[in-house]
Parts: sequence; C-alpha cells; structure tokens
Amino acid sequence: MSLQATIAKLLLKLPASWKVKMAGGEPVVLSGRTLDPNFQFLAHGAASQPPMSSLEPEVAQAAAIEGLAMFAAKPEPGVSWEDTTIPGQGTHQIPVRIYRPAMQNPDAPMLAYWHMGGGVILNVEACHAFCTMISKIAQCPVVSVDYRLAPQHKFPAGLEDCIAAYDWTLKNAESYGAPAGRAAIGGDSMGGNFSAIIAQESTRRGMPKPDLQLLLYPATDLVTEFDSATTYGEAYPLSTDTMQWFMQQYLPDDFDRTNVLLSPAQETRLEGLPPAIIATAGFDPLTDDGAAYAKKLEAAGVNVTFKCYDSLAHGFTAFTSVAPVAREACLEIAGMVRDAYAAL
Repeated sequence: MSLQATIAKLLLKLPASWKVKMAGGEPVVLSGRTLDPNFQFLAHGAASQPPMSSLEPEVAQAAAIEGLAMFAAKPEPGVSWEDTTIPGQGTHQIPVRIYRPAMQNPDAPMLAYWHMGGGVILNVEACHAFCTMISKIAQCPVVSVDYRLAPQHKFPAGLEDCIAAYDWTLKNAESYGAPAGRAAIGGDSMGGNFSAIIAQESTRRGMPKPDLQLLLYPATDLVTEFDSATTYGEAYPLSTDTMQWFMQQYLPDDFDRTNVLLSPAQETRLEGLPPAIIATAGFDPLTDDGAAYAKKLEAAGVNVTFKCYDSLAHGFTAFTSVAPVAREACLEIAGMVRDAYAAL
C-alpha cells in the first residue's frame, strides 16, 4: 500500500465530526439529503485533482484503477475465485473472474455481473469485494466480466462482450453447481446500463430471460434531462461533466442516444421483463434516472424492489472499506438478491 493510501485510510478512521471539519467545516446537504462524512472527506480531497475530462483516455484509465485500488476492501471469507477467459465474438476472448461460495445453494442461479466505469474506465477489481459479498450471501456463483472499454473499443463492443458473457453463463451455469440454462444479471452504473439492456435484449434476440436484474445506480436514459444531473452535477466520484466525457469516448460520432441499446428506458415495451432490484445513491447525478426507470418497470407490471441510499454517492460498492454505511448498504443489497432468489 502506498504512503498516500495509508495516510488516507488513517484519516478516514477519524471521528465523523473531524472529517467534516477537515472537509469544509459543515455537512454537505443538498435537497434535504446529508452526505456521509466519509464521502464528503473523499470529495474534498479529490477537488484538488484535475477533472477526468481533462485527461487523455489512457491516462484516465490508469489513474482510475490506481485511485480506486487505494480504497479496495478485503474479499469476504468463504468465497473462492479464478480468473479465466470465455469466448466472445469471433476469436476474441473475454477475461472473467468466477466466484464460488463455500456454502452454495444449488437452486440459486449463477449471476453475470458487469462493473462500473462509463464503459471507459476500471475493470473487475472495482467490484471484486462486492462480488464476493453477493456470492457469499446469495450463495450463488458469480461471473464478473472484464468487457472491452472505449475509446479503444467503441460501442457496441463492450455491450456485445456482456451479451456473449450472459449467453455463456446460461450455457455453463450447471458446470458451476447452479441451475442449468438459467442466470441472473447485474451491474453498477454502466454495468447497470448493460444489465437493463440485456434484460430487454434477451427477448429481442430470442434468448432465455434472466431470472433477475440487479441495477445499481444505473444509467438507463441518456436523453432525458433529470433534475439530479444539475442538483448533484458536481458530486464525487461522478459528475455531470465526467458523464458527458464518458459518452464522448464510448459512442461513435452522431450516435442516436434514444437507441434502446444505449438508453433502455426509451423502450416502450417493458411488460414481461424479469424482476428487478434497483438501488440508487442520493448524491449522484443518476439518482433520478434509476428512480424513474423503477417507476416505468412497475407501471409495466414488473416486480421491482427499489431503494435509494440517501447519504451515499455514486460507486458506493467500491468504497465499503472506508464508509461503513456503504458496506451496510451492500450487505443489504446482497440480501435482496438472496431473498429474490428464494421467491423465484
């Protein structure tokens, strides 16, 4: 661990009141929500760094991995994993990490999971601890997918990797002690976008539908101008400026953002989609997006479990080692997956 990371972690162990004093002196309150002191402290420190949009993509990609590694949580005990590859399009091989719990429920579907990062940054390390949490609590195998990133691989390369991984999971679940021919899907932020799309695309492509879709602070509508994009537009670690930069890297020029393969909330036929767990963060430009998609699914008759974690910020699954309330939220979400499996 670097000296900077060690110092940051020591400071984050200080009492909440001290962290607030060191990060502006007063709690951050927006629209009636009070930001968790740990995220306030992190945001204050990050404010002195250049915005991601000012960096070359390769520099941003390396910096994001290094920065998040400073706060990486330890994996949950009782879960093992292996790194391997699975077939993608043509000769392309997709790197994946496959988790197995020591206490597995043979009736629990295998979960395909996609990490956050706007389709541009991060990798399976970003969700490593959280995937062990899901695997242990929901007692299921999890395949975490290291899909291709933009701008080196523009849309739809990453999405096609995720669809291929879902198809692989359906065909190989039984080999990992899970029900044959079935799978659940999930992801956070861009991974939530992929999950929402694949839940719809499975029907369009004639594939088996997922048993469950887990959408954590998802981006589902890249067209509508939500109030939260302004209210929380300067939030950490995701700002509206960073979101716009992600899409500049991710999309081909002049791409139609109403396309349901980018904005699944633009799909008008939502009936019959699999049950959904949607969790959002309060201090997040995307918080209204996730809430609106939950309402659209409910209006279409889809079984939805929705919760907003008001004091947390975008990406909280990767900050469980430094924000106890983030760990509590992630444990609760993993429990929601377990309960949803029991109801299948």
